Amino acid sequence: MAALLYLAPAGLLLVVMMGYPLYQLVQISLYEYGQAQASGGAALEFLGAGNYLALLEDPKFWTILVQTCLFAAVCVVGSLAVGIGLAVLATRISRIPRLLLFLAAIGAWATPAMAGSTVWLFLFDQDFGLVNEVLTGIGIDGAAGFSWTYDKFIAFGLVAAEVIWCSFPFVLVTTYAGLSGIPGEVVEAASLDGASAWRTARSVLLPMLKPVLVIATIQSIIWDFKIFTQIYVMTNGGGVAGQNMVLNVYAYQEAFAGSNYGMGSAIGVVMTVLLMLITLAYLRAQRKDGAIV
Repeated sequence: MAALLYLAPAGLLLVVMMGYPLYQLVQISLYEYGQAQASGGAALEFLGAGNYLALLEDPKFWTILVQTCLFAAVCVVGSLAVGIGLAVLATRISRIPRLLLFLAAIGAWATPAMAGSTVWLFLFDQDFGLVNEVLTGIGIDGAAGFSWTYDKFIAFGLVAAEVIWCSFPFVLVTTYAGLSGIPGEVVEAASLDGASAWRTARSVLLPMLKPVLVIATIQSIIWDFKIFTQIYVMTNGGGVAGQNMVLNVYAYQEAFAGSNYGMGSAIGVVMTVLLMLITLAYLRAQRKDGAIV
């Protein structure tokens, strides 16, 4: 009971700050709500589940949903792999290189998404980008004038690399904090028992790090599933003919470019539900595995 009382102010704040916007989002999704209704030129028309049914019957929605899930999965796995790898490296290097590593990582983490996306887009520019210049200079055929955003999969890969670049520092810092909290005697005891470095990492360190990795994974899933700025900036609104569209950009296009606020809200509700289901499924799997209690 005491714990609940301590958590009550934060819970109340979350309800006030998030509950009402979510209520409004759900309410708008139930109506025919376009520019005419927003300006007061036409009456609201209650559709009930009409927007959701139209969304579920649209093949474009399913294509974008699959793209979003695959893109988010690549970003999450990449962020975890890079962050955990660098965290392990940080425990094995001296103080000055470790400080430089963390400064570089924090710099990437602190860079605003708009600024980071613009810089990456400039580096990979078709005509003036440094990357194409370097590749051409070392003799790679076809690098001159190569467009990194024209092909669907190359464009997704470029955006994923930028997302991983600005996301891995959180995993790095979180994992390093977890590794630093593991007593050295535990690792030493495993070594004395004859455990190899791989066996020590898998059977000793990983189980102790699981609560930390659960937090990092959930945060990464939430961040990467609802990516907007990087995709919108680097693919100019969703790529050629919308080939690089993800759900957040799709909702924006429907709501603001298409003035169909009801459908845009419906997409937002679907995204929220999907994120909750994915997070709950992951937490349940970790609970069964004993990573969390």
